[in-house]
This record gives sequence, C-alpha cells and structure tokens, in this order.
Amino acid sequence: MTTNGNLADLTLRLVAGAEDAPAIMAPGRQALSHGELRRLILNTAVRLNALGLGRNDRIAIVLSNGPEMAAAFIALAASASTAPLNPAYRADEFEFYLSDIEAKAILVAENEDGPAVAVAGRLGIGVLRLVAQPDAPAGRFAISGEPVGSPASPGLAEQDDIALLLHTSGTTSRPKLVPLSHANLAASAAHIGATLGLSANDRCLNIMPLFHIHGLIAAVLSSLAAGGGVFCTPGFNALRFFQWLNEAHPSWYTAVPTMHQAILLRAARNADGLAAAKLRFIRSCSASLPPQVMAELETTFGCPVIESYGMTEATHQMASNPLPPSKRKPGSVGIAAGPEIAIMALDGQLLPQGEVGEIVIRGPNVTLGYEKNQDANASAFAHGWFHTGDQGVLDGENYLRVTGRLKEIINRGGEKISPLEVDSVLMDHPAVAQVVTFAVPHERLGEEVAAAIVLREGQNANEADIRAFAMTRLADFKVPSKVIILEEIPKGATGKLQRIGLASKLGLD
Repeated sequence: MTTNGNLADLTLRLVAGAEDAPAIMAPGRQALSHGELRRLILNTAVRLNALGLGRNDRIAIVLSNGPEMAAAFIALAASASTAPLNPAYRADEFEFYLSDIEAKAILVAENEDGPAVAVAGRLGIGVLRLVAQPDAPAGRFAISGEPVGSPASPGLAEQDDIALLLHTSGTTSRPKLVPLSHANLAASAAHIGATLGLSANDRCLNIMPLFHIHGLIAAVLSSLAAGGGVFCTPGFNALRFFQWLNEAHPSWYTAVPTMHQAILLRAARNADGLAAAKLRFIRSCSASLPPQVMAELETTFGCPVIESYGMTEATHQMASNPLPPSKRKPGSVGIAAGPEIAIMALDGQLLPQGEVGEIVIRGPNVTLGYEKNQDANASAFAHGWFHTGDQGVLDGENYLRVTGRLKEIINRGGEKISPLEVDSVLMDHPAVAQVVTFAVPHERLGEEVAAAIVLREGQNANEADIRAFAMTRLADFKVPSKVIILEEIPKGATGKLQRIGLASKLGLD
C-alpha cells in the first residue's frame, strides 16, 4: 500500500515505543505492544481502503471505554478522520452529530443495535462493526461490514489531514465542530510529554472517557508518543480505582477534579493499595482544581499534583504547572505549555502582567478554525489570536490564573463576581466536600449569587452556617444569597461540574 512518505510520522512519532514495549493494557488482559499496534494501524488502513474509506473520510466511533476504543481511535485516525461520540447519546443527539460531522461510516461494537445504528441506517451512513478479540492482546480488533464507496485518497494520512473531529460542549449555544489535524495532535502530544517528562518507563491509568479530548490526547496519545503505555479501564469507577491501581502499576493518572474528589473519599478504606502505589505524579485538568483538593491528594498519594489547563480547540493542553523542582502554584494552571498565552482587552490590546482580561492563545496545536461557522471564527480568531472565552490573569512569573468563563462571570447589579473565587472560599469550610457557585436570575439586580454544596461524609452544615462562614471571608456582594445542600451536584458527560444551566436544573430560574 502507499504510505505517502509519512509512515515515520504516524507510526513512529505517535506510536513510538520499542517493538515489545507495552502500549495498550486493560484489566485481566495481555498487553498489546507498540510493534503490534503499528501493525494494527497498517492492517486497518488496508481494511478501510477495501471498504471504500480513506484519508479525510469521516468515521464516527461509538464504542464503550476500553482498550478497543483506544486502539480504534489510533488505528482509524492514521488513515481516515475519526469522530468519537458518547455511546450514551439519544437518537436525536446521534442524528445531530452524525449529520453535522457528515460521517461516511460509523463504527460500533459487533452486537450493537441501539439508536446509533438506527440513526445511521436512516441517514444512509455505512455501519461497520468492531470485532473484538478478547483472547488476544488488549485492543486488537478486526472490522466487519460492507463497502461504503471508493476512497478518493487511499493510504496513510498526511500532516494536514484531519485526524479528529470533536464538538464543543454547546452549553449555551449550538455545539461547534472542531477539526484537528495530525499536525495538531502531534504537537499536543509532544507538549504534554515534555511538560510531564514522559518516557518509555511511564504508564498512565486512564479513567477518562475516550470520546473527550482529555482522555484521547493526554492519557492515550501522549503516553504512546513517549514510548510508554496506557492502561485502559471501562470508565471511571471510584469503587474499582484502587483495584486498577494495584493491577496496572501506573506511574501517573489524569482526571477531572470531581474524579479526584471521589477517589479521596475512598482512600482511607484502601490503605494497602495506597501503600503499594508508586505514582510519579497525578495530573488534573478540564476544570479548576480547588487548592484544598490538591493538598489532600498530595498528602494521600505522596506525590506532586500537576494542574493543567486545556480545551478542545487547542487539542487539549495550553498551560500547566511544571514538575518539581520547578514551582507549582495551587490555584494557578501554571505557565504556557505549548502555545503562546496572552491576556487581551476587549479592544484587542494585549494586557500586562497583573491585569485581568480574556485568555488568548496561538500555536501549532490550535485548530485552524471551526467548521461551517464563519461567524464563530470571525470572533474566535480576532486580532491574530484564538480567544478561549476564559477570563484570567498572568502574574509576575507568567503563571496563569483562570478567574472563570466569561459567560459564567456573575453580574450582580454591575458588580462582576468570579464563581471560582467564591468556590475557593467555601471549600475552606470544614464540612464542604464540593461546591459550585453559579448565577440565579434576580428581578432587580439581573443576577444573584448561589452555591450548590455537597457535604463531607459525617459532617453537618446548613445554609445559614455556610453563609455565615462566607461573610467572614468575602465582600457582602459576593456572599451567596442562596445555598443548596445536595447529595450530588449534576455533572456533564465527562464528569465536570457545570455552572451554566444549573439554576434551571435545580428549579431556581
């Protein structure tokens, strides 16, 4: 088959380990080596070409978390364009995403007959089935299905070809489609590897969903590009985390803050597992990590916690706290870790250190633009930088502190309040385990401050207690007017706490 001169880029740069080095692992399974994964990539390219699929043809992947999902993403992206979708979507959601992606085929599990298959059939999209091989090394698979056409561009992908298509969360508007090239993926994997000092000796325990940029790039791709391995779980399960920790012997794991908090709740019951753990570091990303949780993680696991800052449009990582002995700053997402980072005023002028404005970036890992959305591109790429939509400030050492999403800043009668600031204060209350500060409508002020709180196990506190505590630490206008005590705060599909829309979910709008 044709390799387009990019075999080294695709199989050595992104699957870079020694022939027999473990690449993909899973509970109770033999490891798939880097050499075997490289051969799976080449065999998959041949198979896709025979099915009428090739470079830049779009294949939606609807598979559960696990080694097959990781291997399918790597193998299919090497010769086509992948679009991983959440298997839990309803039929109307599949219809939107498959149509918007303009998928030529969809890859599902061998026995899958749910809404994704039905919608694909209705839209005339070819259905391919992943045939797992449970007795073979973890992640090895074959593809069954009927041809869906003739590929215009057979062979392995090139640097500017689209490797990955993902949608933004779309919490306040129609989700935007983000195309990411092989160049974007390679740059981001290299940035993360450099930040974390990843090598062939490292092994990541992946508990993140693999339809999201965090798990795909930070856990899977950066590990493989460094010549290391990734232990692929069926998805996050705090009850099984310590069992996986013992089986996988990872050197690190990466997660969102709510997952870290759930793990900490069970740590005391798993003292033996903690004693045996040999983590080099723990990484946190995709939402702000409360400094209190960072400190508890470091005490519990006896290793540094590295908070990073990422988003889909940047192929994940933008900034990160560095590893020791360099300085880590709790409450900060660190220094630029790949793209350039600056703070911009509304008029497009770059602001000096210490001034608050919008966080903007530019670099080789940043998408070239949203697809089919000229209006969004005009605003997102204004003044020669990509606008993240986040508000933040760079300190005197160029460490970045994110003060909130611009859309989430609470406007209380003209007073602008950062929900993250209120979160940080309330997390100091000894009874508080989790908190999300958010806006609720107010007839006179426009918006008022509210907070949803989960209490620590065995602790008691009520609304008056929390408000009294906040009054000793915050200006009066920042103190939540309403505090809701919950058993669990609603989360998104990736485990992130969501501020936008929370008032409606809790019946407060």
